Amino acid sequence: MYKIEELGFELPELPFAYNALEPYMDEETMKIHHSKHHKAYADKLKGVAEKNGFSSQKPLDLIKNINSLPKEAQKGVRNFGGGHINHSFFWTVLKKGISHDNLEVIRAIEKKFESYEKFVEQFTNASNTFFGSGWTWLVVNANKELEIINTANQDSPYSNNQKPILCLDLWEHAYYILYKWNRAEYVKNWWNIVNWEKVNEYYLEAMRE
Repeated sequence: MYKIEELGFELPELPFAYNALEPYMDEETMKIHHSKHHKAYADKLKGVAEKNGFSSQKPLDLIKNINSLPKEAQKGVRNFGGGHINHSFFWTVLKKGISHDNLEVIRAIEKKFESYEKFVEQFTNASNTFFGSGWTWLVVNANKELEIINTANQDSPYSNNQKPILCLDLWEHAYYILYKWNRAEYVKNWWNIVNWEKVNEYYLEAMRE
């Protein structure tokens, strides 16, 4: 599986087949989401990078240091770079049939949120009550604490010195074919395809840094 910090401006291959997440996420949605929506973000970011002389840099570094970029480049990097990085991260935390038992990240979640069930409830509520397009994240913040946050559009926690370990795409293109208007059902079913092994890996990395 690719590493987020090593990504370039090209569309990465999915770490699973388009139909691997059914019935919770359908093949048609995955094909469009990855090969159309994500590819458009990657292609447009590449154009912004070429126009502004950023082609030798990594997309993640651009996102992390967005406030130091020229003003005329920040909007494109925020929208297209965020779209590229956020989606690339999202794919890595999806996998069917992964148990959350006996993982260090779960023990940390239970300590922070009192129980795994209360964490799921809070994360789900943050996703269902968020207005418009965006993302729900579980991050390790600057104080090395777990925190549930939302970001609008393609804003990224990487830009705010937060290290994501789990995320959920709330844009309608992530679920509208299978779930139509029913975001709540999409969010409910998404818990069946969280790659807790990868989330645990991200958590351990964030705590070591």
